[in-house]
Amino acid sequence: MAVDSKIPPADPIARLDELNLKALEAGGPRRIERQHAKGKLTARERIDLLLDPGSFVEMDRLVVHRCRDFGMEKQRILGDGVVTGHGRIDGRKVFVFAQDFTVFGGSLSGAYAQKITKIMDLAMRVGVPVIGLNDSGGARIQEGVESLAGYADIFQRNVLASGVVPQISAIMGPCAGGAVYSPALTDFIFMVEKSSYMFITGPDVIKTVTHEEVTQEELGGARTHNFKSGVAHLACEDDAHCLASVRELMAFLPSNNHEDPPARPTEDPVDREAPELDALVPRDPMKPYDIKDVIEPVVDDGEFFEIQPHYAQNICIGFARLGGHPVGVVANQPMVLAGCLDINASVKAARFVRFCDCFNIPILTFVDVPGFLPGTDQEYGGIIKHGAKLLYAYAEATVPKITLITRKAYGGAYDVMASKHLRGDLNFAYPTAEIAVMGPDGAVNIVYRNEIAESDDPVGTKDRFVKEYRAKFANPYKAAELGFIDEVLYPRQTRARLVDGFALLRDKRLTNPPKKHDNLPL
Repeated sequence: MAVDSKIPPADPIARLDELNLKALEAGGPRRIERQHAKGKLTARERIDLLLDPGSFVEMDRLVVHRCRDFGMEKQRILGDGVVTGHGRIDGRKVFVFAQDFTVFGGSLSGAYAQKITKIMDLAMRVGVPVIGLNDSGGARIQEGVESLAGYADIFQRNVLASGVVPQISAIMGPCAGGAVYSPALTDFIFMVEKSSYMFITGPDVIKTVTHEEVTQEELGGARTHNFKSGVAHLACEDDAHCLASVRELMAFLPSNNHEDPPARPTEDPVDREAPELDALVPRDPMKPYDIKDVIEPVVDDGEFFEIQPHYAQNICIGFARLGGHPVGVVANQPMVLAGCLDINASVKAARFVRFCDCFNIPILTFVDVPGFLPGTDQEYGGIIKHGAKLLYAYAEATVPKITLITRKAYGGAYDVMASKHLRGDLNFAYPTAEIAVMGPDGAVNIVYRNEIAESDDPVGTKDRFVKEYRAKFANPYKAAELGFIDEVLYPRQTRARLVDGFALLRDKRLTNPPKKHDNLPL
């Protein structure tokens, strides 16, 4: 509610009580009811769900905007449309801001921006994550350039905090125009289905300029950014699901880049065998299988928190624990595009690998990759440059890296997927692994081209050469002879070897050459 100008009570405690009550009213009962009618929680309700009960400490509750134009001097609401402060998730400190759509549509003013930048500055000083709950109509038009400056002040801090403290964005309502760039600069973006959207220019502008007709949901809804653009990392059913997912993610992350990720006890035996893995990878190299059927049996309690599950599904990324310690998982998915690397998969995995490396999270890579996806669309789209991003990410990473080749590892994709040559610490393979320049069929067509052409039975001759090539080269043993594979594992023993490997590497020390910053092939 607006701050009135009546004479304040003589009792200073009563005055404080009055101001606190007014701040808690936010935009008033009618606007709060309107928020609930849309299936959305208020800013304070969201904070209560996100943080441990009773842990939130609010800051700048009494801040009001400074605008004196367009009659705004008569509409001064305590808090000015954003709730900021700090609290705890599973007992660990976090800073949080929650945009309040019931106050001026959550639009950003200069004072509002200063509230956010204040907690971001504090977060950097004390090494604590920042979580933003976004629900805003964008820049406050009445403030003009002051509002735009406020956005830029936030962007600058997003950049400075990148790789120093984790930054999480939950999009829980509208997020349009310049407002989308702050979430885009953060590490993870969660969206709520049917109530959140993100776009640079809205449907009306698009219709005017390009004559395309599109709804807000089609243009920038949760499904669009989780399935098509890859901007978001998780689509959630409602506000409660979104906030619970943020809490789940935070359990894997350290508070800052100087800490190790939080370990937690597990009753899952570290030497537990998974006999089903011995027969999981099909003998037919053309037959697909679900790589998550390899991941889940070997990680603690079978729990794999997948990130971006709907985008670039030919590669899986996410978090799990081994022996109680978090690891980042990257895995080719043979069920989609045979596990080939394409533009989207390369960028998706590269971004994740770099995040893990920033925050001291060991990386576990499962490899079953026949190569890069061929085609003019990929080449014209820049697969050379985008594939190089994944190569670059693995090559620069200094955290512990363990790689397990379950089946195919062909050509340049073998190199890219955390090979020994990119400073892989421990590189394992299953007996079903095939490590070569290319698959037997393609190799035979090149190496034995003349013999096949001159044969009276080209099909039979080719089949014989393919079998010979597969027996001699399409296996892990040549790589093992050269020391590129440290051990060929019995699949059932995977969990024990991975837990032991990461325990061995826990005190790993490796640094890259000093530089101002790298020049990643963007």
